Amino acid sequence: MLGSSILSLVIFFPLVGILVVLFLRQEQVRSIKVIGIATAVIDFLLSVYVYVMFDSQNPNMQFVQRLKWIEGLNVSYYVGVDGISLLLVLLTTLLMPIALLSSWNSITRRLKEYVFFMLLLEVGMVGVFCSLDLFLFYIFWEGMLIPMYFIIGIWGGENRIYAAIKFLLFTLVGSLLMLVAIIWLAIYASGPQQLGRFTTDLLELYRIAPALPLAIQSWMFLAFALSFAIKVPLFPFHTWLPDAHVEAPTAGSGILAGVLLKMGTYGLLRFCLPLFPQASVKFMPLIAVLAVIGIIYGALVSMVQKDIKKLVAYSSVSHLGFVVLGIFAINEEAIQGSIIQMVNHGLSTGALFLIVGMIYERRHTREVSEFGGLSKVMPVLATFFMIISLSSIGLPGLNGFVGEFLILLGSFQSRFLISPAYTVLATSGVVLSAVYLLWMYQRVMFGSVTKPENQSLKDLSFREVAVLVPIALFVFWIGLYPASFLAKSAASTKALVQQVERGLGGRAQVVQSAIPTNEDSSGGKHK
Repeated sequence: MLGSSILSLVIFFPLVGILVVLFLRQEQVRSIKVIGIATAVIDFLLSVYVYVMFDSQNPNMQFVQRLKWIEGLNVSYYVGVDGISLLLVLLTTLLMPIALLSSWNSITRRLKEYVFFMLLLEVGMVGVFCSLDLFLFYIFWEGMLIPMYFIIGIWGGENRIYAAIKFLLFTLVGSLLMLVAIIWLAIYASGPQQLGRFTTDLLELYRIAPALPLAIQSWMFLAFALSFAIKVPLFPFHTWLPDAHVEAPTAGSGILAGVLLKMGTYGLLRFCLPLFPQASVKFMPLIAVLAVIGIIYGALVSMVQKDIKKLVAYSSVSHLGFVVLGIFAINEEAIQGSIIQMVNHGLSTGALFLIVGMIYERRHTREVSEFGGLSKVMPVLATFFMIISLSSIGLPGLNGFVGEFLILLGSFQSRFLISPAYTVLATSGVVLSAVYLLWMYQRVMFGSVTKPENQSLKDLSFREVAVLVPIALFVFWIGLYPASFLAKSAASTKALVQQVERGLGGRAQVVQSAIPTNEDSSGGKHK
């Protein structure tokens, strides 16, 4: 019984914490904090159970639960996970208790509502990664926008209302186009030559959508991909991101970078590639170009930022460009790299935002020019800051290296990305990330302590160390032993690539422009 309902428990357990918090008074500050964190920790332990019990050799959906919901439309409550979504569920439940713990002292007003919205946000995020029904997916996708809107709008900075509305409008516009595409697919499935019934069952749509004519696939792909590209955000749909990150509270920025942005890349993997394989190949050169532009543009803009938080925000545009490039390389190495890089970015960039928040709580400024020599007065912070910065750069032995290496290797070998220029140009992003992150670290942490305000700063407290230690452990764990995580997604990744290739079968004229015709010297096919 636990096996069939464990995912629902992971998705909805935060509602238990919400229910308890609602019965508490605003004055019971400590109880509200403890219940919020305890709820998130228990949810993480439930997801660890799912992770441990997951069969790495089985590429199919596991822990599946299906219940009748809207019978007239054949819509079900249908959830499950495979190797692609498993790691993202674990990442989400890991970051939420860390985010709540980081808010222990920084959130002092309307704490009850803050914990309410954070736990509600967790329900939506986990639900997105577990949904196997398109209508259910859309409900969770739109539902998690509401708590994030309030988190930014109530507990954000001076321009929080502008940032919150901009975030909501950008993501809502793309989502409405996706809703139209979902309805069209469900109606198409009801045709007598298809399934003969209206359905939003994702696994059933996997069977019929790849046979759509290329013209129709193209429109469907664009409707889905635009929504996901805004969420990533892929250049040039990134303009909402710096405002949202800078104005959001520290924990909100960490969750936004750590989890919400991954919903866009997850959507490209889960929906665009398997549902519309021909259109994916058709638009692959355009997506790859935008990804490479984002990698370089995000890095260059980060280099000139005076605000540390805005620098980290623009770095997300660069780092997630690697993920998108790996997804559209459409081979096992690159997609495996993209999956693990989603986790890596969530850990590293989420931690960078938390560290910036810790500095801001002490100095109430994020201007690089206001700092210098902090390593002398805050050596513990300097140590964690260096580990996370090197992780974000992609230093071998830390988590960032694994994902970027697999993405670059896979994209270079890809038979869909014809030119190696994509990989060569993307590699420059690795160099540029070292430039802006190390330069920022040097200006903030080294040199003389020129500002009197910096001379009396206190180093990290026990609570703040407890916030960063779990992330640092995963940074080293993934970097030194990535196989323990890659093994979970290997079978599902292989099945996805095979599914896309089957969808391209018999459509040689569509793929011809994307696949090199030359063979290697041995006469064998390209890897």
